[in-house]
Amino acid sequence: MLTHLAIRDVVLIERLDLPFSPGLTVLTGETGAGKSILLDSLGLTLGDRASAGLVRAGAEQASVTACFELASDHPLHGVLAEQGILIDDPRDPLVLRRLVATDGRSRAYINDQPVGVALLRRAAGLLVEIQGQHEQMGLADQSTHLDLLDAFDVPPALRADTADTYRAWMEATAELAAARAALESAAREEDWLRQSVEDLAALAPQEDEETHLAGLRQALQQGERRGEAIAAALAELTPRDRRAAGPAAALRNAGRTLQRLLPAPGHAPGHAAAGDGAVPSTAADLLAQEAMAALERAEEALAEAETHLSRLVAESEADPQLLEQTEERLFALRAAARKHGVSVPELPGLLAAFSARLAALDSGNSRIAALQAEVAARRARFADAAALLSAARERSARRLEQAVTAELRPLRLERARFLVSLPALPPEGWNARGREQAAFLIAANPGQPPGPLAKVASGGELSRLMLALKVVLAGRSAVPTLVFDEVDSGVGGATASSIGERLFRVGQDVQVLVVTHSPQVAARGNAHLRISKTVTKGRTETRAEPLSPAQRREEIARMLAGDTITEAARAAADSLLRG
Repeated sequence: MLTHLAIRDVVLIERLDLPFSPGLTVLTGETGAGKSILLDSLGLTLGDRASAGLVRAGAEQASVTACFELASDHPLHGVLAEQGILIDDPRDPLVLRRLVATDGRSRAYINDQPVGVALLRRAAGLLVEIQGQHEQMGLADQSTHLDLLDAFDVPPALRADTADTYRAWMEATAELAAARAALESAAREEDWLRQSVEDLAALAPQEDEETHLAGLRQALQQGERRGEAIAAALAELTPRDRRAAGPAAALRNAGRTLQRLLPAPGHAPGHAAAGDGAVPSTAADLLAQEAMAALERAEEALAEAETHLSRLVAESEADPQLLEQTEERLFALRAAARKHGVSVPELPGLLAAFSARLAALDSGNSRIAALQAEVAARRARFADAAALLSAARERSARRLEQAVTAELRPLRLERARFLVSLPALPPEGWNARGREQAAFLIAANPGQPPGPLAKVASGGELSRLMLALKVVLAGRSAVPTLVFDEVDSGVGGATASSIGERLFRVGQDVQVLVVTHSPQVAARGNAHLRISKTVTKGRTETRAEPLSPAQRREEIARMLAGDTITEAARAAADSLLRG
């Protein structure tokens, strides 16, 4: 329900904060006091059109904030969640705010998040209904009538069964349409499909094959490069020209040459052989011997290196043929993927899909026939469920007509006829809600053909008719707040008393705000706000104040007697308040 309305710089209102309570709240005041400004301000937060004329003279902008309390299961929670606006705690208020600049431009907010006016109106439609002399919301909207009729007296199980069977019918229909489309597509592409399936089946792509082949190719390439490096190293130890000496032969030749410098066996070290003219050199002989030993070790190390390198060549993983086969397989898979516009991992799934389309082509007609039979069966089940729902709605419509008609006489609409029409929808218009629409119609006078509520009745008649409907349908709508603007216009006495009584009854189920000039209506309020206009320092300002019991008595006496309040008027006010 609406809990608070804060108005800043709107027309004649500089600053106004109004609390609201459950039940019936009446707003009274002299004509021209500014009651319409309050409704216009509330309308701004509900998405009404903004204009520069709403901004108080001298102010930079006008602002209106409306706070609401919502039940945890209120449908607006779902609407706001779709837009990313969440209320963490159901006890937290929902705040609608509208700002209007002097150039007429406006901004809207829900819980301080900027929103478009369209969303604001959508939210407002679930929060407030306004029934007035010049504007009707809620019940005047024919799109709401079917839900209201169902909520009045139609078993929920019938509606649920109709919705379930409709969804099942639509699912089968969609499946049939998809099967037909697939069959037609497959038929147009049959030759291409068969060739594609044949090529892909021959290729036989496997799951994760690309990853495996890429890893294998990398390993083989590394093995090939390793083998080439080993072979190159071994080649450095092997003479390129067979006539040339290799490193091993060079070492042996060097050793033999150096051997001649050493003393022959039997000669004392450090002395040259007799008669050869050599100069004895013991140190040189020792160095030569060490050089000989080094050459022998080098020759042995070279032989060992050649042995190791030969073994590495023999054990190398290089397999040029396997590498070539791997690359050819990888290239073939990637070429097929490019041809069909998919990735290599998708090829197995593509083959399965193409095969399924061919299978559907081969067995398509029998599948289509089976689906057609299923669609027909589900349509029949929906028709049976919808027929039961239609019958229940027909009975509910007649009971609703009787209930509303019983409320019309006390509201001085005894000559009016309220009717509920249930026009059937064509088969293509059937939906989850059934096979018909609903329209509330009114014939305001005898002999007058019934027509839509908003077009046939006058403003006052329509407001009272809406009140009669609300009395009968109280509690059936998700909207928690109703606003009636001068529903008692043009009536008085017993009729005004009946209107007040019914407003009070509706207020037991939902919050009701009513702008009234009738003391009989004002006396029924659970809360009373008086709207007044004052002039201070040459400036006119509209104010609103909650009234205490004593102030209510005086206000109702004023409404009865006019400017001069008599004791008789006060006594009459006491009588109304007790009533």
